[in-house]
Amino acid sequence: MVSTLLSDLEKFSDTTVIEEVIITCNITEDLDLNTTKLPIKIIKNEQPKGFAANHNVAFQRSKGKYFCVLNPDIRLINDPFHPLVNQLANLKISMIAPAIVDMEGNIEDSVRKFPTITRLLKRFVVGKHDSYIGFEDKDIFYPDWVAGMFMLFDREAYKKINGFDESFFLYYEDTDICVRLWKNNLPLAVLPQIRVIHEAQRQSHKQLKYLRWHLSSMLRFIFRYWGRLPDRYFSD
Repeated sequence: MVSTLLSDLEKFSDTTVIEEVIITCNITEDLDLNTTKLPIKIIKNEQPKGFAANHNVAFQRSKGKYFCVLNPDIRLINDPFHPLVNQLANLKISMIAPAIVDMEGNIEDSVRKFPTITRLLKRFVVGKHDSYIGFEDKDIFYPDWVAGMFMLFDREAYKKINGFDESFFLYYEDTDICVRLWKNNLPLAVLPQIRVIHEAQRQSHKQLKYLRWHLSSMLRFIFRYWGRLPDRYFSD
């Protein structure tokens, strides 16, 4: 997946705003990096770290004005970076994301409302996230939070809130960082007309340890923000 994503990125290496690509090897593995154009840095962990810790380390190693969190299971249709960076700068917001679609082009549920006990119970009953409907027709949309597979941050905003909370090992760290952005009056947005493909793995549906991490992170989030979710955000 990393090699395929790098091939996608390399297509835009002559025209895009990419200054560096930081790859974290969370476990020991051999990577076939058949690219010559991209400025690649590799971080090799001696011990596996969580999503939050890995991205905070990558941020510390990065130098650009913007910092993009990008999962290896993302496929790029066109260059998403120029329009996203332009809107991030023009709107003076903290973070922006594209719309996420599946392999068939259907909008995924990556643009969501903050989890509450009521919404989580609803999800348990109906089996779906409490996501926004119809946002894909808007020019710009301000959701509660977006899933962490593709998040483009303004560097100063990321720094101001000290990045991801490393007490979340996996899951809900993307929700948590969006809560803290809104609480610090740092708006975030989605640019629905810019789309990328997600080859979803859904590990929490397949392996018990991922399900355990998912449930523990959910409980941590609920206890932390019960009755204290931001009251200053755009919500449809």
